[in-house]
Amino acid sequence: MWVLRAVLRSLRRPRVLSWGLAGLFAVLYSCVAVNRHRRMLTQAYDLGIFEQAVRAYAQGRAPEVLLKGPGYHLLGDHFHPLLATLAPLYRVFPGAVTLLLAQAVLMALAVVPLSRWAHDIGGWRLAALVGCLTGASWGIVEAVADDVHEIAFAVPLLAFAATALGRGRPVAAVLWALPLVLVKEDLGLTVAVVGALVCVRAPRGSGIRALGFGTALFGLAATALTMLVVLPSFNPRGDFDYWGQMGAGDAVGAPWEAAARLFWPPLKWLLLALAAATAGFLGLRSPLALLCVPTLAWRLLADNPHYWGVGYHYSAVLMPLLLAALVDTVRRSGAFSGPAADPGAGVDSLDGPTGADGRAARRTRRALAVAGLVGAVTLPLYPLRELAAPGAWDTSPRLARSREMLARIPDGATVAASNRLAAQLAGRTTVGLVCREPAPPLADALQDGPQWVVVDLADPSVHAPCAIADTLRMLGRYEGLGYRRVVDDGDLRLLRRP
Repeated sequence: MWVLRAVLRSLRRPRVLSWGLAGLFAVLYSCVAVNRHRRMLTQAYDLGIFEQAVRAYAQGRAPEVLLKGPGYHLLGDHFHPLLATLAPLYRVFPGAVTLLLAQAVLMALAVVPLSRWAHDIGGWRLAALVGCLTGASWGIVEAVADDVHEIAFAVPLLAFAATALGRGRPVAAVLWALPLVLVKEDLGLTVAVVGALVCVRAPRGSGIRALGFGTALFGLAATALTMLVVLPSFNPRGDFDYWGQMGAGDAVGAPWEAAARLFWPPLKWLLLALAAATAGFLGLRSPLALLCVPTLAWRLLADNPHYWGVGYHYSAVLMPLLLAALVDTVRRSGAFSGPAADPGAGVDSLDGPTGADGRAARRTRRALAVAGLVGAVTLPLYPLRELAAPGAWDTSPRLARSREMLARIPDGATVAASNRLAAQLAGRTTVGLVCREPAPPLADALQDGPQWVVVDLADPSVHAPCAIADTLRMLGRYEGLGYRRVVDDGDLRLLRRP
């Protein structure tokens, strides 16, 4: 019993509590992500793509990704050179699992600054609540279960930057924010908002004000440079592929149409409502909530319906910002009297007039209750539930047959594969998507085409990026050229070049 009491006492220390929660969620994320890969639920888009890129970095090559197309330079798709920092780790431990574990650790790091800040404000109970809300937040949990993406680097950087802003540490906030321009091209706009907040709150004529102004300009310039110059220079088509999804042409001469697109169709209401509820609604009163505006703006203005909802990985970057806004609102309200004064309170903080009266305290506690309710309700709806789901750790007969089929393909072979099977092969073969025309032309396939063709026609992801009709058409063409079936197990097909 005394051991348990000692452990509970140690958990009340801010460092132990914050890093302990981060470690716990890193383990949970890892279990979910690795188990999904074991069950062949990961995909070429995007795990396979990023593994091919990091594998190229680890071998000292440019990140050319066959899954996107022959000779496709991935820095022409999105600007994420920070991915190269994973290359040394991948060189020592090659394989998709390395990337999944690295993403789990990076995402979990967001817990540390937010829970430490909450501890300074309201003690260990508030720190535990904020840490759990961050780790179990729907956007982060969905992202760690949705393959691997570059925004894994953005989540902890945003958490540290927002916390530094809330604590009144503008230099630290800027230093944490600046690397975001190397994570993804649109995050330069978030860096600009960080600079603007630093600038607005700093005394007139101070060096901090100049720092904020310079940071804002740098963020805007970085976004413009990457979208207009860097990405087109690497892109095979000489353009930024995602301009067409922004719907900019529809808004020319009609700005009210762009404003209307922010809130229509109604699917966008769910995203906005769930984001606001994650911050306990009251958190939207914090200036830190403005950091969410760039990400929400491009998502809601885009023509791609995947950006409008609460699935995939797109909301992960919002989670640390919304929860930082909630913590900042708690601090400003005076609802908690923490064990020590917030050391960041001062001329550069985001502090406004405090409302330490009883009504403000009650509003703040209701906001925390709302945020806690959101965490409790969404937890069983998002992938952490798989840790306790019946059958989630089983190996089905079909999964076993799929593994046996893939085991026939030797390391180093050239392969054309369907989406989910390609994710299993990206680390040990040269794999492209089966639905695409190979290079050189298919007429030369007997000499230079893929050595193996492997598909799962029951893969639910065969609709994207490869329609089932395209996959079947290419299968027929390969067989017409003499590729013979090595495995024909219902929907599982393995062809070998003669």
